[in-house]
Amino acid sequence: MADPKFEPVDAAVVPRFADVATFMRTMRVDATEELDIGLVGVPFDIGLNYRSGPREAPGAVRQASRLIRNAHPTTGVQPYKLCNIADIGDAPINPLNFDASIQQIQDFFAGLKAMNIRPVTIGGDHTIPTPILRALASDGPVGILQIDSHADVMDTMCGTKINHATFMRRAIEENLIDPKRVVQLGLRGSRFAPDDIQYGYDQGFTMLPFDDYEDMGRAAAIETIKATLGTGPTYVTIDIDGLDPSYCPGTAVPEIGGLTPRDCQVIIRSLMGVDVIGADICEVAPCYDPTGITSITAANLMFELTCIIADAINNRR
Repeated sequence: MADPKFEPVDAAVVPRFADVATFMRTMRVDATEELDIGLVGVPFDIGLNYRSGPREAPGAVRQASRLIRNAHPTTGVQPYKLCNIADIGDAPINPLNFDASIQQIQDFFAGLKAMNIRPVTIGGDHTIPTPILRALASDGPVGILQIDSHADVMDTMCGTKINHATFMRRAIEENLIDPKRVVQLGLRGSRFAPDDIQYGYDQGFTMLPFDDYEDMGRAAAIETIKATLGTGPTYVTIDIDGLDPSYCPGTAVPEIGGLTPRDCQVIIRSLMGVDVIGADICEVAPCYDPTGITSITAANLMFELTCIIADAINNRR
């Protein structure tokens, strides 16, 4: 059971608008071996080739997550009763030095792994899974569920190897992920060339473009996801542009015709029983969404991820 000292502020006692914002009103502490799950921001967006803005997401999602309560409405999971969970701040970055930032992020997450802290991360652009996976998958390749409108399997973008369009290819080349345990869900939108996602098929990824997802339906897609991932170590990465921009307009590269927030909630909940070692939500750009609904959606998905990870930890004790 969790140490009560790490329980978040109760909104039924202390108003949501009071005090400094933290992820889901958890304690703000430095990473410590007492923790099971670390809620962390990575304010990095110098891996984008179009619109910047995701560096602002950790602060915006902290603010939006004041809405989150303590118990899951469907599964009944109370993550703060099962695990020690806290906001451990932001990974260090250097906004004027790309390579240094990537190394700083990797080192930060390697430190979390050494302390057996499973991270739930708010990015940041979709470059950040590269240094995160280098840290978390140092013992061997892991499975991955990627919810995204883009496959991120390009070899280069604007002459660079590490950016928000290449992390899945780098992860294969560096033996960080098991291609037989990869699911890419929600792929859609115009492409640079007809074959620009072919690399994933060639590697044996289970790829579910949105057209296929729509044809098969959510329940069948979930069965495919679960059969592919199995119960082994798995990482979850959510690019918020995997969701339809009518629900999440605050993103750098919006693509129409995507998943609903409800789709994502149910899919994440289906991962109960999977050994999820960490997760991220990336590409939230609050500056493009004056309503704040994108950050609210990210906060709710962060809670969904925290619940399944807390359950996974509890079941392995």
